[in-house]
Amino acid sequence: MKGRAAAGLILAGLAAALGLYLLRERQIAGPLGASGFPLDDSWIHLQFARNLAEGRGFTYNPGVSVPGSTAPLWTLLLAGLFAIAGAHLAWVKVAGVAAAVGSAWLARRLAMQWTGEPLLGLGAGLATALSAPMAWGALSGMEVTLAALLVTGALCAHASGRVTLAGLLIGAAALARPESVLLVPLLWLGGPLTLKRSLASLGIPVAVLSPWIAFNLWTAGTPLPATAAAKIEGGLVGLLAGTREPVAETLFGRPWRFEAEWAAWLVSVDVLLPILILPGLWILWRRHGRSALLPASILLLHPLGMALLAPYRGPAFQEGRYSIQLLPLAICVAVTALSPSDQGWLRRAIVVLFLAASVVPLWSGAGRYAWAVQNIDAMQVHLGHWVSEHTPPGARLALNDVGAIVYLGRREAVDVMGLVTPAIIPYRREATPWRGRTRWWSTRRPGIAGAGRPAPVLNAPENEAATL
Repeated sequence: MKGRAAAGLILAGLAAALGLYLLRERQIAGPLGASGFPLDDSWIHLQFARNLAEGRGFTYNPGVSVPGSTAPLWTLLLAGLFAIAGAHLAWVKVAGVAAAVGSAWLARRLAMQWTGEPLLGLGAGLATALSAPMAWGALSGMEVTLAALLVTGALCAHASGRVTLAGLLIGAAALARPESVLLVPLLWLGGPLTLKRSLASLGIPVAVLSPWIAFNLWTAGTPLPATAAAKIEGGLVGLLAGTREPVAETLFGRPWRFEAEWAAWLVSVDVLLPILILPGLWILWRRHGRSALLPASILLLHPLGMALLAPYRGPAFQEGRYSIQLLPLAICVAVTALSPSDQGWLRRAIVVLFLAASVVPLWSGAGRYAWAVQNIDAMQVHLGHWVSEHTPPGARLALNDVGAIVYLGRREAVDVMGLVTPAIIPYRREATPWRGRTRWWSTRRPGIAGAGRPAPVLNAPENEAATL
């Protein structure tokens, strides 16, 4: 099938999936939910992006630089759109959808590079476009489709021998979703280990990441963004940060749970995915050797890397938020398993079955998305408007969800979780975290204290911190 026709089918598939999600959003969240997001974190990106677009730098509160984004490239992209066309929520959706289209198109290209068969390429592109996590990511206001686009682009560049481009793209992917950094050594090992190629494969990603690492060190005293430092629950990075846990949990318990969760998530996306991935990896090895196998082996190493290095939540957390960047790759490896078949009718039948299995989860996924939007709109968005109307402009809020309330309320925030207030993180690590936070508040005295769970408290006396 020619490229234009394939592009049309991929666009139609994604449009159908997004249409279902928007329909369910309207049915459940109501008309006002049309510009909503399923996570409060989406609004955190918007707050940083708006401040950047207005010339206030990478700040959350006025005049305070803070590395409060785990996906700074997405934040910078939104800031550019806001600076050019205004801070409208529609641009966030447009960026997410555009990245999803690009991810599906590159999945088609990668599958064709590996198999040489247009049918399997089209199947990979359509399966990516029709997958529930990709639809969620496109509308979520989060960075996941951008990360998927960059990861798949890096794999395409690697498959065609474009080492410099692959290094640039995988470095950028790590700025969109930090788990992508695990692909850097795999791409390097998947080719000739010459000095020149090693400098490009390793040096370029390091150069791309260095400015962000320097910013983190300058503003928070750690190479990691404050969001990561606040969330990490163990592993190697947690150990270096002072987190202590049983060795058996670090080396065996969590890795096993993450692997099981990863497999279950793949089944939830397309029941045939985990069945086809292992034979797909075998065929990649037989046809392309380590050049294709090593980068594709991230599908086996991803949950282990998450568990051992810097764990927070598992691979399936929030619709696979930490894993969607690998979904196009997983689909491409799966369709590669179909390439040895000499029976054209059998191959077509399995591709159709594979696509049908991708469509099945869309209805339930759309419902979860819509209810999540309704929840954020009814709580954080509502509170943001309330804060804007009922608190003085100089009020300072203590919150555990700092996204929509701060973006819509336009008030200074103290983040009791530490994502944008990293100074509170050591207090959270005390034996009784809430007492540590309260002790920290008592030295800062936020004007109004509030929390998003389970119920808001926004009526503390001025200049007095409430214990929530």
